[in-house]
Order: sequence, then C-alpha cells, then structure tokens
Amino acid sequence: MAGRIFNLCLFCAATSSVMCAVQSGGGSGNTVSDSSSSRGPHFDTAASKNVTALLGKTAYLNCRVKNLANRTMSLQVSWVRHRDVHLLTVGRYTYTSDQRFRAIHQPHSEDWTLQIKYPQHRDSGVYECQVSSTPHLSHFIHLTVIEPDTEIVGGPELFIDRGSTINLTCVVRHSPEPPAYIFWNHNDAIISYSSTRGGVSVATERGETSRSVLLIQKARPSDSGNYQCNPSNARTANVTVHVLNGEHPEAMQHGGNQRMGPSLGALAFISYVLLVYC
Repeated sequence: MAGRIFNLCLFCAATSSVMCAVQSGGGSGNTVSDSSSSRGPHFDTAASKNVTALLGKTAYLNCRVKNLANRTMSLQVSWVRHRDVHLLTVGRYTYTSDQRFRAIHQPHSEDWTLQIKYPQHRDSGVYECQVSSTPHLSHFIHLTVIEPDTEIVGGPELFIDRGSTINLTCVVRHSPEPPAYIFWNHNDAIISYSSTRGGVSVATERGETSRSVLLIQKARPSDSGNYQCNPSNARTANVTVHVLNGEHPEAMQHGGNQRMGPSLGALAFISYVLLVYC
C-alpha cells in the first residue's frame, strides 16, 4: 500500500496539480488538501518592502503576514531592531522606552506596521519582522534615513565676464516630494524678477529631482556677491559670483576654481528657458 501512495503523489507532482488525493489502506475515503489554503503563515514581500524615509518625517515599516489567522495556535508578530537586537514591539504592544516607536495593527488586517516618528540617521539599518511559529519566520526590511540635498552647480565660486549671462542652476535631490517653492536671494535679499534692472528670469522644474535656473543677462559688477537657493523643504545652498572686467585674478586659479559652464543637460534646460522667457 505504501507503494501505491508513493505513485499517486508522483503523478500529482508530474501534472503540476495543486490538489493531491491520498487513499489510506482499506478505506474508500479520500483526504484532499489545497496547497494555497493549507499553506501556513508567510510574508507578502510585495507589501513588505525596504523603506527610504526623510530625516525627521514619520516612517512606516510594513510587514504583511498571510494566513496568520488560519493557525489553531495563537501566533504573534514582533519587530526587532538588528543594530542592538532590541525587541521593539510584540503584536499591538510596544516594548521600548523610546516613544518614537509604535506598533500599528488593525483587527482582521494582515498588516503589522512599525511606526517611527522623527527618524534620525542612526535609525537607518535592518529591522526584522518575526512570526512566533516553530521554527520562527523572519522577514528583513532595511530602513534608510536620508536628508534632502541642495546644490548649486559649479559652486562654491563662479567667475563671470562682464556683459555675459549669469546662469545658476540649483538642484534639489532626495526630497520625498517636490518643494512647494524655490526662492533665490542675492546678498540676503530676495531677488525680484520684475525689478527695473531687467534681464532677470527664473524657471523651475519640479519632480523627483527638482531644478531651478536663475538667469541674469548682461552681468555687471553690482551683480557680484553671494547667491542663495532656498527650497521650501531642504537646506539652502550658496555660491559666490565674481563679475570680472576682463581681468584674470589669481583667485581664479586658487583652489582649482576656474570659469565653469553648465553641463549638457543644464544647457538644454537653459536654452528652453531663453526661448520661453526671453
């Protein structure tokens, strides 16, 4: 009889059937199991992904466990921080004195979420979502805490010939959402694009990486000074502009600074700005 059972199971595997019928000795009854419904607890990795969070902005690490409620025994889902092997949560309860951490779980939900308020760079690392089965099940999620980065291309110093066009490109990276605005300052004063000086324009492109291009035509010595790019949700960036009267001061070579033009990508964007605004 053992040989008969063995042959039946091989047939099921060969036909890729999700159902397998096994006949026990002497009886006519069959035991039928569906592999999808009888499968024990397991992780839905598509809904339990690595997380990139903004410094200081609440992060949510989600762990989705399928078929947890199908078990006759009571199983718990826990979160463990690997950096110091610290148990953070068990079920809906939090087991840490750090009040930034909280367990979130709605009844009848498959999602077990670890909330981290005001995340810092030190919170980056591996977090383990663990199911208390035997043996226990683990799924690892990596948290990366980043800070928006602001850069003025070609800084920190730019040397411009008098009469040429000053073009400053400010790039904002690693922002979870595009900045609501990007202001430009010159020597701590907000630049007015409708001033009597004329020839001043700005164009901003918002997206995963945001760019703002400031154009000042027919540069004059009074345009020299400190320029500051101020995004609404990131740090400021500065550049010092020197408008030259044809001279070539030693400062141009100091520290490797030279006249610097925009990149090819920036040139294309600037050409678009000139066509639209000039």
